[in-house]
Amino acid sequence: MAMAPTAVPRHVVAVPYPGRGHINPMLAACRLLAAADGELTVTVVVTEEWHALLASAGVPATLPASRVSLATIPNVIPSEHGRGADPAGFFAAVRGKMGEAVGELLDRMVLERRRPDAILADTYLTWGVEAGARRGIPVCSLWTMAATFFWALYHLDLWPPVDDRESEQELSGKSLEQYVPGCSSVRLSDIKLFRSWELPMKLVAEAFVNVRKAQCVLFTSPYELEPSAIDRIAQVVPFPVYPVGPSISGMPLNGDAGKIRDEEHGAWLDAQPENSVLYVSFGSVVSMRPSQLEAVAMALRDSAARFFWVARDSASARGMQRIAGDKGLVVPWCEQLNVLCHRSVGGFLSHCGWNSVLEAVFAGVPLLALPGIWDQVVDGRVVADEWKIGINLWGQKRDADGVVGSDTIRAAAAKLMDPDDGESQEMRRRAARLREACRGAVQDGGSSRRSLNDFVKDLAAGRLNCQ
Repeated sequence: MAMAPTAVPRHVVAVPYPGRGHINPMLAACRLLAAADGELTVTVVVTEEWHALLASAGVPATLPASRVSLATIPNVIPSEHGRGADPAGFFAAVRGKMGEAVGELLDRMVLERRRPDAILADTYLTWGVEAGARRGIPVCSLWTMAATFFWALYHLDLWPPVDDRESEQELSGKSLEQYVPGCSSVRLSDIKLFRSWELPMKLVAEAFVNVRKAQCVLFTSPYELEPSAIDRIAQVVPFPVYPVGPSISGMPLNGDAGKIRDEEHGAWLDAQPENSVLYVSFGSVVSMRPSQLEAVAMALRDSAARFFWVARDSASARGMQRIAGDKGLVVPWCEQLNVLCHRSVGGFLSHCGWNSVLEAVFAGVPLLALPGIWDQVVDGRVVADEWKIGINLWGQKRDADGVVGSDTIRAAAAKLMDPDDGESQEMRRRAARLREACRGAVQDGGSSRRSLNDFVKDLAAGRLNCQ
């Protein structure tokens, strides 16, 4: 990567939201920043527990030596293990105690004459901008979800009231586009669902008031994936916008895929025909209800598709393997990006978290979307309706418990993986074009390389300093 020249060494403190779906893209963005500026060092702040989790996964060894390092704050938030049992307590601790701990760390750095030149804070950290402003340190906001979703949340004040007298079907047929231009992928049924999550919506509203006071925002998407949304954002926000993605874990800086290091995974995939395997993963945080997982397993059992399923832990993997049968491999963990890039993988059944979507695009693999919550609902529509590189199961018929049935999943998987299906072939062609655009963005001269260089130049020149 061609480095942007800077006059003096620069130090950035990066503070991700404490969740894997936020920490991973933050670390990826920091790797990209360090590669773009030879004089830039980054300190990534995590809790002691998260430091241990990252260390056990070998993450520190993958960071550029002496350029990107980890610093810890005490475990002032609930443990990552079982945090879902008390979401309100987790949100409250991140909003209060975590902000205090990060502030104390920043004060120590200032006293030790290690004052950061900037803070790179996750947009969802409601105290991030204030932490910098109080100390005269510019704050750059990192958005780890789709720019389309940022645009919708930026205009919360324009969201219409939802008429409870309208049915779910009626609301799902109406988009937010008529209220917020550029939001065709957000439906009024989504608005009703989002507003039912009162505490998250309260925190989001606070975050989007505060982000307007940041010095800039960085997006983990490359410009080519969301040009309309990024252009709209750049026209209305009071600061520069830098799309620097794809910011995804394990992505080599030359844009090529890596080798699968697990011998069992590699050997099994090597033995499968090209584009014949459906990769299945539903993320690392939000748990899918057991009845939905069983429906997925039965669909795979009854389909003709080979599958490679990551089921989080050994017990779950054994249980799902018994139901799904022997046409596939169920494992507790894998190197997702490298598996997606394997020649045998031809589809991805996903919850459609944005990091997984970016990895699928980087690999050129079409998606079968089974969204769970929050931005995943919008991401599934971006994939299926805007990019047209997948099939979205979100709007499909569900049972009384909200479960998409095995027959529906089986039929969609069969269509996606059918090499002779015309729609499937077109999805693959579109996915291949997006793959080339995505990989090109991180090459020398690509849009993300240029954006990264612009960011480090603006930082070095003081153009991002607090006003």
